[in-house]
Amino acid sequence: MGAADPEDHAGLCDHVAIAVRQAGSLALQTFRANPKSWIKGKSSPVSEADLAVDALLRERLLGLRDAGWLSEETEDDPARLGRKEVWVVDPIDGTRAYLAGSPDWTISVALVSGGRPVLGVLYAPVTDELFLGLAGKSATRNGLRIQTTPGDALAGASFSGAKRRLDSLATIEPRIEAKPRVSSLALRLARVASGALDGTFTAPDSHDWDLAAADLLVHEAGGALTTLTGESLIYNRPDPVHAALLAAGRKRHAVLLGLIRDRIGDFA
Repeated sequence: MGAADPEDHAGLCDHVAIAVRQAGSLALQTFRANPKSWIKGKSSPVSEADLAVDALLRERLLGLRDAGWLSEETEDDPARLGRKEVWVVDPIDGTRAYLAGSPDWTISVALVSGGRPVLGVLYAPVTDELFLGLAGKSATRNGLRIQTTPGDALAGASFSGAKRRLDSLATIEPRIEAKPRVSSLALRLARVASGALDGTFTAPDSHDWDLAAADLLVHEAGGALTTLTGESLIYNRPDPVHAALLAAGRKRHAVLLGLIRDRIGDFA
């Protein structure tokens, strides 16, 4: 596969999906089995499963396509900035959920080209949900097309996220439906892409690996994921960190941007 046509993202996606399913099987071996874990940085948990999945995906993905590499669990290599394509990987998005025995964790892989994801694979092993996205073509869940919810109404619309942001939204429209927060940010965005949620706000300081695959899913499913002032996200920058974000179907997203324009501080 290493010699495949660089633009054959559809064919590549099938092979990536196989690798991500293999990674899911590996992670399940220690799920709810008290894997070794520790804290990195100030408060971010990491487990032996994160590192094992990272190693497996690095071997498989770089074997499929020689590209740059950006992963939560690999020391950053600035050489990625000079590569045309970059793999952006979160071996386990939602490690806290993984360690707590909750099903809300995912494996996230995106191929980024020119600052935007062109291929995205997101896999939730516990529920066996495989999300695939191809730029300009489709977003699917277990082989079926997905779509964000239509319309622009907020009354009755379902949102998941941090309580402070949902409380701020409720002061604008008290009839929103606040859903429990999905621990994995990538999975929460996939829920927006598939229509299980109408929208979500994200906290600042999410990283490329949290977002890239899910961003593509939301976009290809008819939605938008942007900053609170409407800018699209650019990936593979020197500092792969992002501000607070908003995701929803395009019409609802546009309404929300207008409503929060003078109250961004309440959502940032």
